[in-house]
Amino acid sequence: MQDVKPNWQNYVDGSWIDGGAGRIDVFNPGTGEKLAEQALADAGDVDRAVTAARRVHLSGALSDLRPVERGRMVQAMGRYLLGHIDEIAPVLTLEQGKPLWEARVEIEGAARYFEYYGNQAETVEGRSIPLGANYFDFTTYEPFGVSAQIIPWNYPVEMTARSLSAALATGNTAVIKTPELTPLTNAWFAHAAEAAGLPEGAVNILCGLGHEAGAALSAHPHVNQIVFTGSVPTGVAIASAAARNVVPCVLELGGKSAAIVHDDADLDAFENDVRWGIYFNAGQVCSAMSRVIVHESRHDELVERIAGVARSLSVGPGIERAEFGANMGPMVSEAQRDRAAGMVSDAIAAGATAAAGGRRMNIPGAYLEPTLLTGVTPDMNIANEEAFAPVLSVLKFRDDAQAIEIANGTPYGLVGGVFTRDIDRATQAARQIRAGQVFVNEWYAGGVETPFGGYGKSGYGREKGREALWNYVQTKNVAIRLRS
Repeated sequence: MQDVKPNWQNYVDGSWIDGGAGRIDVFNPGTGEKLAEQALADAGDVDRAVTAARRVHLSGALSDLRPVERGRMVQAMGRYLLGHIDEIAPVLTLEQGKPLWEARVEIEGAARYFEYYGNQAETVEGRSIPLGANYFDFTTYEPFGVSAQIIPWNYPVEMTARSLSAALATGNTAVIKTPELTPLTNAWFAHAAEAAGLPEGAVNILCGLGHEAGAALSAHPHVNQIVFTGSVPTGVAIASAAARNVVPCVLELGGKSAAIVHDDADLDAFENDVRWGIYFNAGQVCSAMSRVIVHESRHDELVERIAGVARSLSVGPGIERAEFGANMGPMVSEAQRDRAAGMVSDAIAAGATAAAGGRRMNIPGAYLEPTLLTGVTPDMNIANEEAFAPVLSVLKFRDDAQAIEIANGTPYGLVGGVFTRDIDRATQAARQIRAGQVFVNEWYAGGVETPFGGYGKSGYGREKGREALWNYVQTKNVAIRLRS
């Protein structure tokens, strides 16, 4: 097994430091064994990090650069990640659980964000507004300043890259609070920032508990903008703290996303989408395909196919699964696994049937069998609440209107999907599904270039694409009265 150093520190103002709150144990969910210890930040550490980031921002060391120069540094960070992928990927697998090949995919995706937003840095341009012969009026975009970024545990590398790259490209500085369960791999962002020539204090990385470091960061008076991905209750708490300082937020709060499968859908292609849609990263994906709403005429066939996908997956330690294929690692922790298993048990008690999986696996580690539930009805908790696990619920529909009604029947609205050969039906569904992104005939179609964010309790603001850049800048108007 990959050797992992036993003790990890936080990174503040260009220095590696211990934490005022002591240390926290990091466990390998593939075995249940302790992996390492991570320094734990307190409110004082958060204040030092914010102070350093604010100093760099006020100095103009980033914001005063010609955008192409800043963009080149951002791109260099992505190249650094790719250049060290063989070091980072095993640590990511060991701390998070995902198969090693999935870890490499995540790091490659993270590097792509730095490439994309590095390229976008010099495209953020203002405009002139005609007010007649006596005025010259124009707009400019200025960085907010200190961007606080609170990162989820399911994709600690890619989610950090998503927000950090856009923030730096637009001239902001950043304080990152890493997830307590998967804090280790964020260290490479500090190394990447140094290698790219960013000034000390531009990027600060802390691990801390949500109620202490997270609360201190979201309420800090010198934080100018907040990005958070995670649960609805935590998002509400962060938005409330930010509102007291009148600070804008970007919130991505998960979902209960549905794929509508019509009677004319290509089920051969859909089988592959199921593998990626719900069993990738053991289902711990905000935009996972957690519900399939299938026309009653295709229900039995589709269930048989999905059950076959679920049973075909080789489940075990991610570090032993280096090759792309039909395999799955553990969930991130036994607590997360047990919560999901409890939801499955409750669904079965309410009348659902486990057509595949449904149980904890009797091996060391945080393993849940790839699970398929049938007989699910829209009123069941499993059809409305996010399990964040390799658990897929199948529901039936009779006509298009009922399918849309079921798809829109939860408080969430992150993504949705429709599978049909009928382009008119697909277009109509895309208009009617209440979600920030709708996939047609391929789950996860799109990429870094396409905006991503939610309706309803899935949050607000957009990540990815050019739309994300506007989260990190504010508009200034300059109106000049000219002499006659």
